[in-house]
Amino acid sequence: MDEQTRREGEPARERPYDVVLFGATGFVGALTAEYLAAHAPAGCRWALAGRDLGKLERLRERLTVLDPGCAGLPLLRADAGDAQGLRELAASTRVLATTVGPYVLYGAELVAACAEAGTDYVDLTGEPEFVDRTYVEHDARARETGARLVHACGFDSIPADLGTYFTVGHLPEGVPLRVDSFMRSNALFSGGTLASALTAMGRGPQTLAAARERRLHEPRVPGRRVRGPLGAPRFSRETGTWALPLPTLDPRIVARSAAALERYGPDFRYRQYASVKHLPVAVGGAAAVGATVALAQLPAARRWLMNRWEPGQGPDAERRARSWFSVRFVAEGGGRRVFTEVSGGDPGYGETAKMLAESALCLAYDALPQRAGQLTTAVAMGDALLDRLQKAGIRFRVAAVR
Repeated sequence: MDEQTRREGEPARERPYDVVLFGATGFVGALTAEYLAAHAPAGCRWALAGRDLGKLERLRERLTVLDPGCAGLPLLRADAGDAQGLRELAASTRVLATTVGPYVLYGAELVAACAEAGTDYVDLTGEPEFVDRTYVEHDARARETGARLVHACGFDSIPADLGTYFTVGHLPEGVPLRVDSFMRSNALFSGGTLASALTAMGRGPQTLAAARERRLHEPRVPGRRVRGPLGAPRFSRETGTWALPLPTLDPRIVARSAAALERYGPDFRYRQYASVKHLPVAVGGAAAVGATVALAQLPAARRWLMNRWEPGQGPDAERRARSWFSVRFVAEGGGRRVFTEVSGGDPGYGETAKMLAESALCLAYDALPQRAGQLTTAVAMGDALLDRLQKAGIRFRVAAVR
């Protein structure tokens, strides 16, 4: 598609902005704004949006120190609960990136506005219920208007999704494929991340209901089988670590990429694990996760946990600089075995801000497949986003082929 032409003949510069960042004053939002200030291409028309103009003005002052050109950066007031205001915000831009979560509580109106306006949308959600409800309620309309609704454009779920996409590209075509991923990190989390995670954990029945409803609407893949099962705890000889199953959004995202792209073969299976070196740590970690999930079912306990880390708080720059992540992939198919790795710095904040910003810029500027509706990063952006992230310092490498 010609970069100067949008869907149904709409000129690329008909709207006032190329990218709008909503929730810019939150912890990850501010880091994303800093990344855009440093890396948005010349001529990019971007703006900050949020409900508190005073906070937006203070953020703009910080950005101006990084880039004097940010002194005139537009500030747009918008509230997650104001449907009309969100419709006006969505209609003003080609791409809207949002960090406002928990998304199941604060994200529905914005997705609806983008689907209706034909505006590309990216977020950082790791909430399965929100993704499934978005599909049921807005996928069809987004296909009609040409909007690309791309969830999970941060650590949830780009390393898993694009890491698997990268790995599959090094396996034979047209054969059954098996991919296992093993994740390690030393990073801390922010108050906003904790709030989203605890909200999702405390909504088990709603999450199951949304998944069932999605299955009623989602077409089956004829002649192909795609699975993302929860694996069992085990010792991984390939990585020399204990592997604990991770019940995150990632396997569902990877499976949806596999369902949409024939390159993943006629029979595809993906499993995801946390990778832990020592058995006592693995046992303790599993117990801690179980206890947190149990506490999240009790509203009072959930509120107490959330209050320990307020939204907007997170690890300081020094701690983020020491943080890292690594996701190793062990894949096989057609008699070939491939070992790959995706790695980078602080996953939850520095690298997540980078991933979200580059996803928004990719949708705004790169020549991409003409697809619309609810899409994954691999399906919507694929090689273009992979190339952007590699240039931005996130490493995708083949460790061995056998």
